[in-house]
Amino acid sequence: MENRSSDHIRSSEKFIAIGDVHGCARSLSALIEKIRPYRDRTHMFIGDYIDRGPDSSGVVESIIAFARDHHCVFLRGNHEKMLMDAIQSGERTFWLMNGGMETLGSYQIHDPAEIPARHLEFFQQTRLWHDTPDYLFIHAGLDPDQSIEQQLTSPDIENTALWERRHIHEPVSWEKPVVFGHTPVREPLIDDRKMGIDTGCCFPNRGYGHLTALLLPERTVISQECLDFIT
Repeated sequence: MENRSSDHIRSSEKFIAIGDVHGCARSLSALIEKIRPYRDRTHMFIGDYIDRGPDSSGVVESIIAFARDHHCVFLRGNHEKMLMDAIQSGERTFWLMNGGMETLGSYQIHDPAEIPARHLEFFQQTRLWHDTPDYLFIHAGLDPDQSIEQQLTSPDIENTALWERRHIHEPVSWEKPVVFGHTPVREPLIDDRKMGIDTGCCFPNRGYGHLTALLLPERTVISQECLDFIT
């Protein structure tokens, strides 16, 4: 985990943040084609690569390959955490009820411990957040009533980073913009201090169904309609 940089020192680094993929490998491949002109940027993957969609195995394979010739940072989502907990504890019910069955099907296995070792290593190497002078990138978000600095040093940061949702509809007390996913929104939420980019790629039947990339500092959105549930 990285220490927070001084908020008044601004960086020239450019980013492209990619929202929750959730096993939608075809949609991810199409979005990657759209963002190829921006290969000089840091690619921030916001977590939740697996579960719900039909091809979690393909998603992980694709992003591992993508990282070979692109500068990438991979954050941990609550679904990666649920998978790792299921393997460690042997209690799989919670994970299976939240999209784990689709993930097992994509790997054609019955036990999550049988997922290829290099994919498990990828999950283990994901980080809870990535902090920069201009932005904080985190999967779920932060408590809206506390500063970023307070929360990154809190013993509760893992739970907050993976599960928080209250900030979606509340004003926030953050020192700089926070880029997050986790909570689906029908349109990207681009505000002064909060940027939500989970546009529910795996939920086209619920009125969502897009995979979003966000260029920073431009705040330009690149969107890909879900392709993974088309028969």
